[in-house]
Amino acid sequence: MQLSVEGRTYLVTGGGSGIGKGIAAALVASGANVMIIGRSADKLAAAVEEINAAGGPGTILFEPADVTNEDEVTRAVEATTAWHGRLHGVVHSAGGSHTIGPVTQIDSELWRSTVDLNINGTMYVLKHSAREMVRGGGGSFVGISSIAASNTHRWFGAYGVTKAGIDHLMQLAADELGASRIRVNSIRPGLTRTELLGPVIDSPEISGDYRINTPLERIGEVDDIANAAIFLLSDAADWITGQLINVDGGQMLRRGPDFSAMLEPVFGAAGLRGVV
Repeated sequence: MQLSVEGRTYLVTGGGSGIGKGIAAALVASGANVMIIGRSADKLAAAVEEINAAGGPGTILFEPADVTNEDEVTRAVEATTAWHGRLHGVVHSAGGSHTIGPVTQIDSELWRSTVDLNINGTMYVLKHSAREMVRGGGGSFVGISSIAASNTHRWFGAYGVTKAGIDHLMQLAADELGASRIRVNSIRPGLTRTELLGPVIDSPEISGDYRINTPLERIGEVDDIANAAIFLLSDAADWITGQLINVDGGQMLRRGPDFSAMLEPVFGAAGLRGVV
């Protein structure tokens, strides 16, 4: 299997923490050149220091950029391409949610900002990186989606909706860009151990509910997602495009999690069923 990414140059968004940082570290350990971007220069610098301290034949740099700002995305993509003269692939991990709760109580401004982050941010990164990969003769784009795109997660607001939008954008781009040898795929992580999900993992009720609905009962690790991403970036996946790949221990076979233990104290039992 041609899993090597050695000597290639990749852009990883959201690379200062969580899944993005884990994928960047795995790429550097595999000999790739990696540019990580994110909004916090301090967080990016700390991630670079940590990854360099771990050793590995690859190299890593950072470029502060907000994916919701198209001009900043353009600058980051250009810097990554200029580094070694070509962009071989992208892992777009930047994203999140600014609102949670019943649909009848969603803050509309926070809904719009989540749509801007997850949908528009993905489009900007895809638009400008795909241009460079087309010029370079091909490449691989991996979008980090979520199991919330395939299984409803009650009270998650815009998050699952926008992740489903990302999945469709990945498939649309795969269909359009295949003629230029650009492969575009989506990874849908399940519950994965990151700083952001610490409160969920630490909740016996919620983490227990995840396990009940996950055939492979353990919590996912960042390396699980990184392994899938490196496969999709490599030549071993040369005939794979337009796929939505759940890396979730099989949870897509059952149902999304029950967050009532966390949210009922905030919104009340009646609020969770839409009463305002």
